[in-house]
Amino acid sequence: MAETRKVHPVGAVLLIINLLMASRISLSRSILLLQRTNNHFPYSHFTPKRFPKSYPCPLWSSSFSLCLQTLHKSSTTTATTPPSISNCYSSISMDPVVDEANPLLQDFEFPPFDVVEAKHVRPGIRALLKNLESDLEELERTVEPSWPKLVEPLEKIADQLTVVWGMINHLKAVKDSPELRAAIEEVQPEKVKFQLRLGQSKPIYNAFKAIQDSPQWSSLSDARKRIVESQIKEGVLNGVALDDDKREQFNKIEQELERLSQKFGENVLDATKKFEKIITDKKDIEGLPATSLGLAAQTAVSKGHTDASAENGPWIITLDAPSFMSVMQHARNRGLREEIYRAYVTRASSGDLNNTAIIDEILELRLEKAKLLGYNNYTEVSMATKMATVEKAEELLEKLRAASWNAAVQDMEDLKIFSKSQGAMEANDLTHWDTGFWAERLRESKYDINEEELRPFFSLPKVMDGLFNLAKTIFGIDIEPADGLAPVWNNDVKFYCVKDSLDSPIAYFYFDPYSRPSEKRGGAWMDEVVSRSCVLSPNGTAPRLPIAHMVCNQTPPVGDKPSLMTFREVETVFHEFGHALQHMLTKQDEGLVAGIRGIEWDAVELPSQFMENWCYHRETLMGIAKHYETGESLPEEVYLKLLAARTFRAGSFSLRQIKFASLDLELHTKYIPGALESIYDVDQRVSKRTQVIPPLPEDRFLCGFSHIFAGGYAAGYYSYKWAEVLSADAFSAFEDAGLDNHKAVKETGHKFRETILALGGGKAPLEVFVEFRGREPSPEALLRHNGLLSVTTSA
Repeated sequence: MAETRKVHPVGAVLLIINLLMASRISLSRSILLLQRTNNHFPYSHFTPKRFPKSYPCPLWSSSFSLCLQTLHKSSTTTATTPPSISNCYSSISMDPVVDEANPLLQDFEFPPFDVVEAKHVRPGIRALLKNLESDLEELERTVEPSWPKLVEPLEKIADQLTVVWGMINHLKAVKDSPELRAAIEEVQPEKVKFQLRLGQSKPIYNAFKAIQDSPQWSSLSDARKRIVESQIKEGVLNGVALDDDKREQFNKIEQELERLSQKFGENVLDATKKFEKIITDKKDIEGLPATSLGLAAQTAVSKGHTDASAENGPWIITLDAPSFMSVMQHARNRGLREEIYRAYVTRASSGDLNNTAIIDEILELRLEKAKLLGYNNYTEVSMATKMATVEKAEELLEKLRAASWNAAVQDMEDLKIFSKSQGAMEANDLTHWDTGFWAERLRESKYDINEEELRPFFSLPKVMDGLFNLAKTIFGIDIEPADGLAPVWNNDVKFYCVKDSLDSPIAYFYFDPYSRPSEKRGGAWMDEVVSRSCVLSPNGTAPRLPIAHMVCNQTPPVGDKPSLMTFREVETVFHEFGHALQHMLTKQDEGLVAGIRGIEWDAVELPSQFMENWCYHRETLMGIAKHYETGESLPEEVYLKLLAARTFRAGSFSLRQIKFASLDLELHTKYIPGALESIYDVDQRVSKRTQVIPPLPEDRFLCGFSHIFAGGYAAGYYSYKWAEVLSADAFSAFEDAGLDNHKAVKETGHKFRETILALGGGKAPLEVFVEFRGREPSPEALLRHNGLLSVTTSA
């Protein structure tokens, strides 16, 4: 079936370093991954080869605490105080003046997000790189084919860069500013140069080869074998085996790809921020729910319209996900929907922010890189570190396309019939800016569910309580607020401690829930702050504990109301928490394959998509869904309708993902930059087989496709569907055990935790899955959950 995507040592190491960043732009419960080493997600990448450390979530068409004033360095230990991560920097002897002045170079228990500024980036990163270069030279002089003389010092070098670079890239994603952006852009080539130097170290590569060829090889643990094998493979992919002239060319390509990817993401962000539609006539925004009007007025206030109100305006519509999706689903003004849709699908495609040439340059350089490494195309390079092969990925996509096509055609026919019954003038000519609106009306009619009317039942505090209770039930962990323990970058950010059954801390995480269009990237993602590691143990005994952050972009509180969530936003929080759980509940002590590290890319969405299934579990959902004012539970009949609506337009949503994945593979397998066919011609051609309504001739969706051009999903977007098969089959183990059987659910949850969540990248994902499920994965559960089983079986 599918294969996973790994984070590899020097590859992994690089990976870890590049693991640093990712963000996504989401159109619903999923999101466009931004870039990883400049990027995160999700889950965000590593060196010459990008690895995302924040893992993004898929696109679909239906939707989308306390600040410490000083650097926290406690001298007292409390029950929730973690082991210090200061020893990450033990090999750095910085100038004391620089050390005191620059928070990037100080020892800390938690990153000093509250005090890091753009002015710290250039001197901090340069000082860090200078010392890491010295450490690397020392390692190469003294390296031996043994764990203490090779892997442990290598992990320390990689980790230092990962933590510090991850800190500033995270701030760029959640607290962007021209100053911070310019500082990162200036030092990024120096960071990439070091990563290339590290990834192409022949003494290190040869030492790993010697370990593999040694008599001790057979006695190594699975995790250590995976590290060695990954390092060797990544070394080759990083260009270590190239002749000097070709390696120099390879390095230039990597530098340029890094620069172009960052520029691509910045253009998307800037184009999104640049657009705003000011509305003063209430007739123009009829249909928009109160929550959206409140957000639009709040945006207007932030833009200088101090008297703006939800009732009287003015209102400002933006291309940020909560605003954009609300217009597409609820605005009765068809002209407004068309204007906003056209603006969205042409983002970053004109003027100074035009990504068209950047895309061609990226594709050309990726192809050149593949040829240098001896591959026919970039897809083959991508698949070298995944579970799947090109053939297997294409086979799965075609099987799902065949199963989804007729259902998607019927979805569109249903919309035409329904809109005609409602007297819609456009009924015989439904197009892109109509489908979201009429789909929402049909869903309301068919299931009597108005998503906006459900918001009062999903307040953020109640949702988080329910999510944490579920985690306690299934995985035996307690999650407690720990606000004030760690510095945060915004007052809305919450901090939590994860404890085991003995009340001992095992992990920590930040949660940044709300949209801030002026400074924060769109989408949702999870990323690592630090990973579990024995090598980086602060006291030489207990491993360093993992720390994660979860970032969402949901509607912020308006007035006295808490953040009231759509059901899709609830799914998004569960999704990102699944990623965080795999990072935090790992029991893997080898830092290079702990948590989300070292897991093949096309398996990494398993825990996140798995968690989404619990949103439809009666006990879980009914425990969450309480009216924020009255405490009234969600009516049982509404729950049953939500359950029935789960497969609503499943064919359309599936086809949308298949379109993205197929286009990605086509561009990285067969497309020749500069030939007769343009990237937009390819988009139109692929869309004929994957879209019931062809894209507009002027559609420039590709200019905003950050997942593959500014993130880690190049020739890997199929991973969402691949991992969906894994996650649905994993959840079916709980269904087989009986979802209402608490004892069986706990036992199955314990097994899931001890395999899928605990083993990290220390074992091949297929082996981990078989250890949990008792057999290899099957697509049956996914097709059943989507209501497509009978169609697919016949197909």
